[in-house]
Amino acid sequence: MSYVVADPVSARAAIIDPVLDFDQAAGRTATEAADRLRCHVDEARLTVDWILETHVHADHLSAARWLKDRLGGRIGIGEHVRAVQRCFSGLYNFAPPDDGDFDRLFADGERFGIGGLEAEVMHTPGHTPACVSYRVGDAAVCGDTLFMPDYGTARCDFPGGSAETLYRSIRRLLALPPDTRIFCGHDYPPAGRGPAWQSTVAQQRAANKHVRDGVAEADFARMRRARDATLAMPALIWPSIQVNIRGGRLPAPAGNGIAYLTLPLNAI
Repeated sequence: MSYVVADPVSARAAIIDPVLDFDQAAGRTATEAADRLRCHVDEARLTVDWILETHVHADHLSAARWLKDRLGGRIGIGEHVRAVQRCFSGLYNFAPPDDGDFDRLFADGERFGIGGLEAEVMHTPGHTPACVSYRVGDAAVCGDTLFMPDYGTARCDFPGGSAETLYRSIRRLLALPPDTRIFCGHDYPPAGRGPAWQSTVAQQRAANKHVRDGVAEADFARMRRARDATLAMPALIWPSIQVNIRGGRLPAPAGNGIAYLTLPLNAI
């Protein structure tokens, strides 16, 4: 899921978690999803102040840089992205990216404006060490920290991930007012319902299949580790992280004018 958060008074906006289409078999990128965001911004006559990432995604390339070049705005992510950059840059055999790939590294509790709206950054690690949620008014966009109640929660077996840490991050989100709207980063709908992306704190506390009220941290961590052990690696993890730790910046072309994505062999 990608989101646009807009102040209706000033028409200033933030885009959250934009996607760059990528056909791995063909080795080609495309901008269909990003163009839908750009068209929405144009049709609503919005000015983009921010392009925000909830974390370094492992299943898609970010369109943050592509959108910044066309719509402006500053690219922001949680400050703990540095840990993810340090971890993966060695695997790709390049120096850790500098902070110039992101315009703002947010600290936990930091507040910033989207026009007249005030947004608050909540560090919600566990899925990755750099995950953040963005709280704006009665809504929180939480990336992969929490999914729809009938699906549960995200995996915690990436480097720096922790089931115990994810549990505590989720309980922090679920301490928000009960009518707070929770917007998730993915949905994997079970048979019988279509895609969904919005729930409330009250619904999550009552019905989340993994972490509803009454589920202890130790029980959650045991379930999460057992489930993660059955999951395959995301198909796009290597191209995604290589691009996303650089704020959506694609690799520079080599001497022949062609850009290359790196696939480390037998590295993990």
